[in-house]
Amino acid sequence: MPSTSRGRTSRIARLPEQARKAIAGSGPPTEPFSLRARPSQVDAATARSALGLALRMGESMMAVGASAADVTAMVLRVAASYGLDDCQVDVTFTSLTVSYAPDDVTPLVLMRIVRPRGLDYTRLQGITALAAAIKADDLDPEDAQRRLDGVLSAPHPYRRPIHALGWSGVAGCVAVLLGGGWLVVVVAAVTTAVIEQTIRALGRRGLPMFFQQVVGAAVATGAAVLLMVAEVEVRTSLVVAAGIVVLLAGLSFVGAAEDAISGFPVTAAARAFEVLTLTTGIVVGIAAVLDVARRADVPLRVLDPATSSAAPVAALAAAAGMAGFWAVASHARPLAVGVATAAGALAWTASSAADQFNAGPAVASAVGAVVVGFSGEVLTERWRVPPLLVAICGIVPLLPGLAIYRGLFEIVVEDDVAGGLGRLVGAAAIGLGLAAGVVLGRFLGRPLGGRQDRFDRRVRRRWTSRS
Repeated sequence: MPSTSRGRTSRIARLPEQARKAIAGSGPPTEPFSLRARPSQVDAATARSALGLALRMGESMMAVGASAADVTAMVLRVAASYGLDDCQVDVTFTSLTVSYAPDDVTPLVLMRIVRPRGLDYTRLQGITALAAAIKADDLDPEDAQRRLDGVLSAPHPYRRPIHALGWSGVAGCVAVLLGGGWLVVVVAAVTTAVIEQTIRALGRRGLPMFFQQVVGAAVATGAAVLLMVAEVEVRTSLVVAAGIVVLLAGLSFVGAAEDAISGFPVTAAARAFEVLTLTTGIVVGIAAVLDVARRADVPLRVLDPATSSAAPVAALAAAAGMAGFWAVASHARPLAVGVATAAGALAWTASSAADQFNAGPAVASAVGAVVVGFSGEVLTERWRVPPLLVAICGIVPLLPGLAIYRGLFEIVVEDDVAGGLGRLVGAAAIGLGLAAGVVLGRFLGRPLGGRQDRFDRRVRRRWTSRS
């Protein structure tokens, strides 16, 4: 056979091989599957102590309101500080589990039950600082456990009356923000103090949170009804709205949204269902009292919020005050209270600016939440203030308390079901906009704030990875 023919035949034979190489992948998957665990470099006793410490810190963070993503990253970070790089963390709404399974020793699996204790920014800040100190100061597990004991057992930064004053301050600022006079401010503050004391007493007796929300909303609405019966010249709708905002602000809808977006659907679903249940408690409490008042022919009324807004300077001061008082009520330290106050003013300013461009209420609220979430991640590292504090306190002035009350009023008193449901849907849209805005702002600001490490990236890739 001539050499030319042999060469042509050889090239033809190589074509399938060349085509295969042209289209075949040349590397491992984008996100490799879990490989075989490496031998442990840590003795069993140290591994057990380190895992117990990381798990206890994670459980404490969840109990005071941290998101599942932040908790998971912190547990992985603390464990890695002691040489445990192959840990797996599983988070649900009520439990936290961590496992360590090296190739050459018996696997360790530890679990702790999470019992929510409400927002406590002093504890959250202390736990976050301890996690950083473990790596920076090379603390052994026993020293870290003792420091954690000190963080969790330390007294609150304020005495009980100051803490209670925080709730009343939030309600008073809501009244100012909605255009109420000094009498409305005083009545809203006193009513909220009664609500706080009532809920606290019911909580000590073990009454479920749903019924606590029902009672709190009923107290706020009942106070408005009594004022109408006594013929006191006061805008009762603002009194109810102030109480609703205080009840709404404690709900974890921001945490539910962040968990859903970060790839923790089980925890997100549980938190979202809790928010829905407790919000239903508020609705039941308000509706029940409004129905009784209607049957008793009490002449309740609601002013159009478009005709009853505060002056811009007063509104800005009230928004800042709401955020600051909420931080006090959530056990934040004085420096954190100042940061929270600035966050409230910033969120209100951004939302008002968006409103000037004819953005809807939900969009304007989302813009304010994005700005405050972004700022919390970028600007708080130098002050050692948790970004969650900035985000939650910042959006408190934007919560739709009056919209919820007005929607229920139209349904129960005015028999306008369609209009009332429309207002309630609008209030729900504002809540979702706030939650999504905070999450987006924190996502955008995290790389710029110097807070993102390999553990944060590992956790937050879990829902976005593609092989």
